This record gives sequence, C-alpha cells and structure tokens, in this order.
Amino acid sequence: MKKSPVLVVAAHPDDEVLGCGGTIAKFALEGRPVHVLLLADGESSRESNIGFDDLIQNRNASAEKAADILGISSLKICEFPDNRLDSINVFDVVKIIEASIRDTLPTTVFTHHYGDVNVDHRVVHEAVLAACRPQPGFCVKELFFFEIPSSTEWRPPNSATPFVPNLFVNIDIFLDTKKKALLAYASEMRDFPHARSIKAVEALARWRGACVGKNAAEAFMVGRIIN
Repeated sequence: MKKSPVLVVAAHPDDEVLGCGGTIAKFALEGRPVHVLLLADGESSRESNIGFDDLIQNRNASAEKAADILGISSLKICEFPDNRLDSINVFDVVKIIEASIRDTLPTTVFTHHYGDVNVDHRVVHEAVLAACRPQPGFCVKELFFFEIPSSTEWRPPNSATPFVPNLFVNIDIFLDTKKKALLAYASEMRDFPHARSIKAVEALARWRGACVGKNAAEAFMVGRIIN
C-alpha cells in the first residue's frame, strides 16, 4: 500500500535537520516519501573572505549529503537571499510552496514555528499557511510547526507567541541518524554550550523525550489536523 507523502518546508539548509531530522528518518524508514523544500541560501548575509557562490555551493552539497543520510525522497533548494526573505514579495514564496505541494501531494506538512527570532523562519511560516489554505479537495490534512535551536528559544516569550509543543515524536532510535545528518553541516554547528551544538541538540531531544516518558523526541506545535 502506498504511504502518504510528507513535505518539509524550511528556510535554510540545516533547518530541516535541526527541526525534524529524526522525524524525517522515522517516516523514511516507515516507507513514507519525505520531500524537502529549502527556500533561502543560508549564506549571503554573512561576512566572509570566501566567495558567496562557493559558500552556497558547499552548503547545498551539505544538504544533499544530509538528505541521503535521512532517506529524503526529493530535495529542492531555491536560494532566496539569506535573512532577507522579508524583502521578497511573499506571493513569490507562496507560489513556490504551492508548486511543491502540487508536485508531491503531501498529506502532512512541517514548517517553522512563527515565534522565532529569525525573520526568514517567520516569512516561511506565513507563506506555508497561505499555501496550505484548507480548500475543498486539498491534499494537506496535517500541518505541524517545529522549533530550531538557537532561534526559537532566543525569542523572548513576551515578544511573540511562545513555542509550546503539543505533539511529540519518539526519535529514540533515530537520534544518532539526526546527529550524523547534522555533522554533514559541520560548518553550521557550534561548540557547546551554544544552542546549535551537537551536545545541545541531543540534550533538547532528551528533554523533549523525558517530557513524555521517552528516551528522545522531537516536539511540534499542531497547526491543523483534518480527520
């Protein structure tokens, strides 16, 4: 029996792993096709002595490697300017997401929580909501929002809607796979106690798991479930 597809829409290469890498690996093992759409290049806002074209090419190569590790069925990278998605007409972003939905026909979509400190995450959240309007006959039945270490928790709770998860996915046997995929993005990972370190990501997974009696979990906020 054909399993229902999943679409992950993330702002930057590495967000897909940080936000739901363990869940992606779990779905892939279960035979659900997981498609990933990455919208911004993740590099062009930075100061660097290396040409941005080389940085972006390296970042995309990391995304391809991580996709292989997680078992992702298809990967599309769009390369909008990093940390400048608010300068792009949101309609253009929505149209790309809509095209991915038409191509992959997902029943489940994962994307960013709105209350992140990163502006690209917030724009992607809004664009996904627009692209996933629950019109008659629409394929998407489940919409979930993930957290990104070093972005979600850095937004003070009194300045935006806080991330309060109400869906937990057991990733106990997939945590090592998630860590391996993060190592594909070695240039993006930091040393502990930075929140975007392997040790901190594992600690978060352990804590989210302990919240629901599991060894490790990824946590999400439910946007919509149509049953």
